[in-house]
Amino acid sequence: MGLIELFIIAVGLSMDAFAVSICKGLSLGKIQLRHMCIAGLWFGGFQALMPTIGYFFGSLFANQVTRYAHWIAFILLAFIGGNMIKESVEKEEITECPDAAMGVKNMFLLAIATSIDAMAVGVSFAFLKVDLVPAVLFIGGITFVCSAIGVKIGSAFGSKYNAKAEFAGGLVLIIMGIKTLLDGLGIL
Repeated sequence: MGLIELFIIAVGLSMDAFAVSICKGLSLGKIQLRHMCIAGLWFGGFQALMPTIGYFFGSLFANQVTRYAHWIAFILLAFIGGNMIKESVEKEEITECPDAAMGVKNMFLLAIATSIDAMAVGVSFAFLKVDLVPAVLFIGGITFVCSAIGVKIGSAFGSKYNAKAEFAGGLVLIIMGIKTLLDGLGIL
């Protein structure tokens, strides 16, 4: 998996955290640099941690399913992307934002909720034999930046684009799943 594909996956994974960060910025109103950093560290840290956990679970089975790795990666990415799109459509109807709390308990729960899909991506990384450390640092870094920017955007513009960001993230993951499948089948 090349740097461009990894970047696209990282951006796609970060869209949940980006959308929640926009809501945080909206709830906070007037923000400070520390608000942006708190959101970035929580969301970026968990977006790096979850694929690591998934990678180690996936590594237990990678040797047994190497022939089907591209199919498994496709199914996981398509499922995650489809779920994100479904949630974005549901969010169009219900616009709910988390409260302004930036405490440990609140941020911990939001960080887990926004990064659980990254665990499945980590499983697919194990099957595809992706170099883990640079991949998770890249995903964490991209999510940090997107989350920090999301808080700023939320404080400036509100929650108008939350569902659209999540929809785009889901679509990106589905496209990357299709590309992985086509690569594995030798079509690309």
